[in-house]
Amino acid sequence: MRLVVGIVLLFVVAVVAASVLGTNDGLVTLTWRAWRVELSLNLFLLLLVGGGAAAVSAVLALRSLLTLPQRAREWRTARRDRVAQAALRDALAQYFGGRYSRAQRSAQRALAIQADTPDLPQDNDFSVLAHLLAAGSAHRLQDRARRDAGLHQALDIARRSLSARSVQEGARLLGAEWALDDRDPERALDHLGQLPPGAARRTQALRLRLSASRQARQPLEALRTARLLARHQGFPRAGAQGLLRSLAVESLDTARDIDQLGRAWSQIDAVDRRDAWVAAHAATRAAALGAPEDGRAWLLPFWTDLAARAPEERAELCAALVRASDGIGADWLPRVESLAQQWPNDGSLALSAGVVCQRRGLWGVARRYLQQAGDDAAVAPPLRRLAWRELGAQALVDGDAERAAQAHLRAARID
Repeated sequence: MRLVVGIVLLFVVAVVAASVLGTNDGLVTLTWRAWRVELSLNLFLLLLVGGGAAAVSAVLALRSLLTLPQRAREWRTARRDRVAQAALRDALAQYFGGRYSRAQRSAQRALAIQADTPDLPQDNDFSVLAHLLAAGSAHRLQDRARRDAGLHQALDIARRSLSARSVQEGARLLGAEWALDDRDPERALDHLGQLPPGAARRTQALRLRLSASRQARQPLEALRTARLLARHQGFPRAGAQGLLRSLAVESLDTARDIDQLGRAWSQIDAVDRRDAWVAAHAATRAAALGAPEDGRAWLLPFWTDLAARAPEERAELCAALVRASDGIGADWLPRVESLAQQWPNDGSLALSAGVVCQRRGLWGVARRYLQQAGDDAAVAPPLRRLAWRELGAQALVDGDAERAAQAHLRAARID
């Protein structure tokens, strides 16, 4: 297509020249002292155009000759830049390929080329990435001194450049991950604490914060982080509930007295306080710390809707009430008896009703419920043993040593 257009333009120029210059009879006279030269106007115009073209060509040639050293220097700089970029790409490929020694050498070669070329524009992103690749390779090779030095240099360069903010965030995340590998959660939390608010809420940052909080034995902070991760779908929904529950239980286990337990219970999320397993563990922990009434207060909201609970949750809540039954009030008696009558085949409810009746001095009713719980294979073995031990203790109070011995024997035979 270009050839056709060129030929058409050539014909147009030929036609115009023939039409204009073919009938041009003008003369141009050049006079200088005694000399005079006469030229046709057509020849003068041709010489003028040719002279102008020659002058322009001469100027361009001279300029090209004079700028030859500068262009040669720019070519050499561009060539070294391409070599440095190739070294960085090779370091990245070697790192992903598991050849960490080669990756470290390639990254250091890229940095050396950039440092030895003053004319090369200083690309801060390039330098930070090269330092991080070298540091990551050193981390894989267990060379912590070089790793920390490379990370420090990368962060120092990134702090001086506004364009390297995203690379700085990546360096902080890598530093936190390496600190966790070193079992140094304080350093990991320090790196994560210096992230901008937006970067600190990213999934990877939250996962690292969760691991660091668990390593630092900060279950409450880990629970808050895990809750954020669950909202961002940071892990499968099936495993989220189990993790949140275990962290809530772990935060309750850090309490050493009832006041600390009460603060821990109030600080966990309301969603976790509505979890039957968490509430049951809190009640059991309160009973172990000598405050069963606090544990029963935490269990009370669950007993109002126990009918809607799954059998596993009912069993856990019943076991917690049994452990927190010391000093139980008379207001609990109608609750547990009505539920035990509503589910006559539920051994866990029978156990809780039997223990509550025994604590309130209703020995005959308690014996019937405890025997039902002790004979129910669906009840957990520790609770069945507890039922038979309670029966044995009741028999001793009644003065029936033979029945007490049989009850303790039945408790001992439960695996």
